[in-house]
Amino acid sequence: MEMNCSKLLLQYLGLVLLLVLWSDHTISRTDAALLSADDLRRVHELNKFGSRLGIVVPNMFEMNPLLRFNRFTPNPIVPYLDIMGKRFRIGKVGNQKVILVMTGLSMLNAGITTELLLTLFSLEGVLHYGIAGNANPNLQIGDVTIPENWAHSGIWNWQRFGSGPNNPLALESNGDFTREIGYLRFANYSITPTSDNFLNNVWYQPEEIFTVDGSPEVREHIFKVPVDSRYLEVAKMVEKQGVTLERCVNSSLCLPRPPAAATVAMGVSAGVFVDNRAYREFLNAKFNATAIDMESAAVALVCYQQRTPFIAIRALSDLAGGGSALSNEADAFAPLAAENAVRVLMNFIAALSSSSSLAK
Repeated sequence: MEMNCSKLLLQYLGLVLLLVLWSDHTISRTDAALLSADDLRRVHELNKFGSRLGIVVPNMFEMNPLLRFNRFTPNPIVPYLDIMGKRFRIGKVGNQKVILVMTGLSMLNAGITTELLLTLFSLEGVLHYGIAGNANPNLQIGDVTIPENWAHSGIWNWQRFGSGPNNPLALESNGDFTREIGYLRFANYSITPTSDNFLNNVWYQPEEIFTVDGSPEVREHIFKVPVDSRYLEVAKMVEKQGVTLERCVNSSLCLPRPPAAATVAMGVSAGVFVDNRAYREFLNAKFNATAIDMESAAVALVCYQQRTPFIAIRALSDLAGGGSALSNEADAFAPLAAENAVRVLMNFIAALSSSSSLAK
């Protein structure tokens, strides 16, 4: 009987602690069921010290250049929190307080991780970085792109054989799908010219979103997600000032010219690794795309829905589908591209901190 009473008392005290922490506005969106009482307390304590920048990175090999050489300084008291299979690393980049988290490959992982990051922690904005394929022949491997917009290029309405551009799409009349963005016609890419192809056309579609300040269950649609305007101005300042970037993988493998940071019009993401020249050229011609990856648009869409400032920095590791003067592109240059992405990230954070100080 005494043991049962003690157990009930402990459960009651635990519930009281969760309710007290839950009531605090700095963690008002946190799902307490996801956290132990100790983790919830630590999140609460971190949020009491103000907002931080969230840094989201796809993979460990992209994260390692930031963790090396004291570029990232862990918090001496709470260096990290492990929640739902994610490690949220707490610390600083320079003088800027940050939370760093790895998503894993794909749009799904990136979206889930970003949502969890925004739900748990008090953030002033989200920075995303990594490597990407290149669809723009005017840029080279090693260059670091900062797109002004991101689009999810993997939402299609696949048209049945026999229907053409003038035929309505299935469910188009309901407002579910649209022909406004345009389509890819498979017959245009046949080796032997044909009048048609059983795969016919795929029509690109916008994302369906529900913003935090919108009406519940009232959907909106968006294809091009813009990055934060202030972050973009800082990025253009970094581009203008220039960043010293790595040119050589080793003494025998160097890029034709020193890489540079560049703001560009568009990046696209989908659950597809693009290593196809024809599709690369299509994405560039149709959407003015430069960076092609598998995560950035998901991070952008979550931040857009949550009204959180966002920007992505993606270094080019290969000309998607090949065709450049360099061989073994992605395999050889991915480490160099990851290093260059981190160098631009570091410069961006320093410039952002400076601009924030001047604004005050």
